[in-house]
Amino acid sequence: MHVIRGLHNLTAAHRGCVATIGNFDGVHRGHQAILQQCREHSARLNVPLTVVVFEPQPREFFAGDQAPPRLTRLREKVRLLRDHGAEQVLCLPFNDALRSLTGREFIDQVLIEGLGVKHLVVGDDFRFGCDRRGDFNLLEVVGQVEGFGVEHTRTFKVDDERVSSTRVRTLLASGNFEVAARLLGRPYSLHGRVVRDQQLGRTIGVPTANLPLLPQPLTLRGVFAVVAELANGQRYPAVANVGFRPTVGSDRPTLEVHLLEFSGDLYGQRLTVYPCARLRGEVKFDDFNALKTQIEHDQARARRYFAAAGTGCMNSLPLASAPLGRETASSDFSSADNAADANDG
Repeated sequence: MHVIRGLHNLTAAHRGCVATIGNFDGVHRGHQAILQQCREHSARLNVPLTVVVFEPQPREFFAGDQAPPRLTRLREKVRLLRDHGAEQVLCLPFNDALRSLTGREFIDQVLIEGLGVKHLVVGDDFRFGCDRRGDFNLLEVVGQVEGFGVEHTRTFKVDDERVSSTRVRTLLASGNFEVAARLLGRPYSLHGRVVRDQQLGRTIGVPTANLPLLPQPLTLRGVFAVVAELANGQRYPAVANVGFRPTVGSDRPTLEVHLLEFSGDLYGQRLTVYPCARLRGEVKFDDFNALKTQIEHDQARARRYFAAAGTGCMNSLPLASAPLGRETASSDFSSADNAADANDG
């Protein structure tokens, strides 16, 4: 896998390819179908498959914090693209210079002079260029003159509905991790390296592994029953908080994970976290004693959830299709849960 950052880093060795263009956020089953379509032409023409992506994504450039949250970081996106057959990823910085190109300039500079594309696969509604006049028809016309093929992507549906990153985000936000996994072709996960933080969890008997998140809109926010996987593949039931830790006060999002059946030092290790069920939203507590009591309640709910799923749940991952219902009989925190959900947006 070759990752090429910017047109200026393209060399003669990168030229001559089958290409596709897009955000590929999440690399879901719809994206995987596009990559399969490209691989067929790559094998036919005996040239590599190149995926062109943008960083930041165009909607992030224009909308900033109002852009949809990402499903995957660039690092994870590249890994998934590689796993599904991409041999080259051209990452173009989406900036004023790129967005000022006309549709024809984009074709000439990126596809022809840059990549020497032999065949292109894009959506028939694909638009590009500062004047928005770059479209599928222009690509076909130029392709006929310049000698490269152009075809539109095949629609991929699940439950008679097109698979999209927007649909996956909606399912995750609603706590439906089961159907989200069907659309992604894998369970949704978060990744990161454990760093040293304020270590406040230890002061209340709940040590956490802290994974910093990018300062971008969050796909998930709240408290979840999760499965945590270490770099060696060992899995543990856990409880995780995704957000800004309102009781402590933080201006940067963090993923905090408390492993329920683990004792040891995780600093510096890479961790993969699989959200399985949403327990509640984030809420600001008056003091650490109230926070500690709520955390103990969260842990008990997570333990019961995993126990009900059976002994093999660490391997098969018990993915819920909705947030866990409130337990009015066993909890004194129904009002806190209500406030948390109201505060969660």
